[in-house]
Amino acid sequence: MRNDMEQEQLLFEQIRNEMVSLYRDVTIGVMMSSPAIKYKGKVFTFLSKNNRMVFKLGKTFIPDEQKFETYPFNPFKKKAPLAGWFEVPYSEHHLWKDLAGEALTLIES
Repeated sequence: MRNDMEQEQLLFEQIRNEMVSLYRDVTIGVMMSSPAIKYKGKVFTFLSKNNRMVFKLGKTFIPDEQKFETYPFNPFKKKAPLAGWFEVPYSEHHLWKDLAGEALTLIES
């Protein structure tokens, strides 16, 4: 039986591999020493150290207005969260693929 961390990593890798195979300019990358997905060299989503998927959804994305659990991504102790970056826990993993698609669309524009 796999633990949750392994399930999170497997799902991330599945989404990443599918996107890399579907989109010519999407590649495997690294962000903050974590596995990431890049578009033309720029990261648009990655798996955080706490095994939540983190998406660049833009500064107009408002987490409180969503019907799912999401948080501004803040890897810092004494700084503000990264603008436009949001993390979504595994409890919302059914949305990870669609959110990765939204992050890709945003970074393409």
